[in-house]
Amino acid sequence: MALLRVENLIGGYGDTQILWGVDLGLREGSLTALVGANGAGKTTFLRTVMGLLRPWKGRILLGERDITFLEPHEKAEAGLVLVPEGRQLFTSMTVYENLLLGSTPPHARDKASRRLEWIFQLFPRLKERLNQKAGTLSGGEQQMVALARGLMAAPKVLLIDELSWGLAPKLVFELFRTLQELREEGLTILLVEQNIQMALAVADYAYVMAEGRIELEGEGQQLGKDPAVRKAYLGL
Repeated sequence: MALLRVENLIGGYGDTQILWGVDLGLREGSLTALVGANGAGKTTFLRTVMGLLRPWKGRILLGERDITFLEPHEKAEAGLVLVPEGRQLFTSMTVYENLLLGSTPPHARDKASRRLEWIFQLFPRLKERLNQKAGTLSGGEQQMVALARGLMAAPKVLLIDELSWGLAPKLVFELFRTLQELREEGLTILLVEQNIQMALAVADYAYVMAEGRIELEGEGQQLGKDPAVRKAYLGL
């Protein structure tokens, strides 16, 4: 049974429709990738699921709870958390302050100290940078903070938009290894990622989006190996 289910999701910006009846499910404890060419509607989909854009039609279920029209903070309190594209840190605040902001959902507040220690095990570099302003960090370190801030919210489902954006290959490999560790610990993850080959290589399951529709779905590695899929939908 899917922990997060999206059914016939339709939406967009203003009068411009971007999503055309998207169906997607995340099995609990799985790492799922949503891939496609630029402009396919992937970020719009994440923003709509998170409540940053209001759906025009469809349902979003977290477990058995209908969260379709909840506000973003209410969805975070329910356990749905987004790590946004471009990191969106508070650059004049310290790493520590940015991380604490992630623990604002009520269910995460009493776990903040324990989760912080866990974060330091995942990202030892952040412990060294704890009192440094986030805006002075490297791009890779800022992405670690963004991911760690999402984890501080004690999510049931973590949505990640463009994890590898602007990063050197070595850091990308480090972050993808961290995703695999999180999956092994039982976290349910939906990854939207420009590095399509790597995303499909690590994903348990994957969806291919084109022009606001899900065109294909299946096991990540199988989709990544299919020449027709690679050429027609992924631009590889």
